[in-house]
Amino acid sequence: MRLLIVGTLEGHITAAGQIAMQRGAKVSHVPDVDGGMRILREGQGADLVMVDVRQSVARLVKQMKQERINTPVVACGVQSDPDTAVAAIKAGAKEYIPLPPDAELIAAVLAAVAEEDNSVIFSDPIMAGTLKLADQIAPSDASVLVTGESGTGKEVLARYLHGKSRRASEKFVSVNCAAIPDNLLESELFGHEKGAFTGAVARRIGKFEEANGGTLLLDEISEMDIRLQAKLLRAIQEREIDRLGGSQPVKVDIRLIATSNRDLEKHVADGNFREDLYFRLNVFNLQIPALRQRPGDIKVLAEHFAKKYNEANGLAPRKLNAEAIARLESHHWRGNVRELENTMHRAVLLANGSEIGIEAIMLTGEGMAPAAPPMPPITSRPEPSARPAAAPSAASNPQPAQPAAPAQPAGSTSDESGGQLVGKTVAAVERGLIIDTLSHCLGNRTHAANILGISIRTLRNKLKQYGDEGYQVPAPGEADRASV
Repeated sequence: MRLLIVGTLEGHITAAGQIAMQRGAKVSHVPDVDGGMRILREGQGADLVMVDVRQSVARLVKQMKQERINTPVVACGVQSDPDTAVAAIKAGAKEYIPLPPDAELIAAVLAAVAEEDNSVIFSDPIMAGTLKLADQIAPSDASVLVTGESGTGKEVLARYLHGKSRRASEKFVSVNCAAIPDNLLESELFGHEKGAFTGAVARRIGKFEEANGGTLLLDEISEMDIRLQAKLLRAIQEREIDRLGGSQPVKVDIRLIATSNRDLEKHVADGNFREDLYFRLNVFNLQIPALRQRPGDIKVLAEHFAKKYNEANGLAPRKLNAEAIARLESHHWRGNVRELENTMHRAVLLANGSEIGIEAIMLTGEGMAPAAPPMPPITSRPEPSARPAAAPSAASNPQPAQPAAPAQPAGSTSDESGGQLVGKTVAAVERGLIIDTLSHCLGNRTHAANILGISIRTLRNKLKQYGDEGYQVPAPGEADRASV
């Protein structure tokens, strides 16, 4: 975790930096926005920027956005009035941290942003075999291709490899090749000189140079445009890159890891991936089995996520009972570990009592389990005088009456239209929960992610999906509730 502090923080910089370093962060400090932008452009990089509110937060965020530097920004200041915090959030900060710094608050923000847990949770012998091979190859500098279905934990395994390598003390830099447009990915990887193209206002160091000495992860490399693959192949072979607009090659020393959820051999056969690049990347192939192929991991992962989300939501520790575990172990898990994590997040929020039972297990595409038995249709209506005064008029609805949904307990979640959970799809419930929470937090992504118990990255991916589907998503700092 790399933390960049911009500004003096009115004398509290030493305390804030020490707290961050105690939590494992590497801290850099610059006095102003210009110094901060220089650090970000020159490849020293940061996973989080902490800026003094007396600096121009808006200018920093605007410059970072213009130069496609997607590092989260949090604002800090001794001012405790709400207006200062709101102004910082409206300027583009993801969070506001009051000073003097609170150790637990800074730790929570660092954890929400970084999420750099190198541990791999497993119990099944099949996964144990994969980890044993990973331990063998981790100390080498050979390229590794990590393959597996979406949601199996490919990036987690890549971080595990880095943590076990001789480069563990150096940077781990990740690039999602599927998330960056083709016309920008080349600059993101190799950097550019000032004036290389419209918008290149200053020299920018690319991810290859930023990862120099450490590990570079090319996530979902199969989505990279085939024309860029040739330049990537040269960079891997020669261990040097050319910045856009540059006149001299730049030597780099990296360990390369790539991931893909596709069958790359078929991708090569279809002409969508260069064969020479495939063989260059595939020195070692670590294939992560699907969760349904390692059933021994389901219980231990479910318990891990239950503990995580109980703590994240401030709930007392609760364990899964035998029925809930059996229900989880019988599911197919098309979404793998990611689907299991989401299921346990829902279960923690829905569970009542001292344990998590089967009634709280809401699987993807299904309702709450077990389902309530259907009631027979009502074939006759009571006389008006026999009906309770509060009951709706049956004459206005000639359809057979449906069984009433159970009363919603206090504090339970409603969907995005304010209705009951029963009868709604899991996707609709999840969407409503996320957007309502974000609206409650005035658009503050970091705070909403902490409340929801999910990572910032997961929240952003969900919000992008909802926006693409046409739903209104609160902008950072937006106070109005979303209208879905």
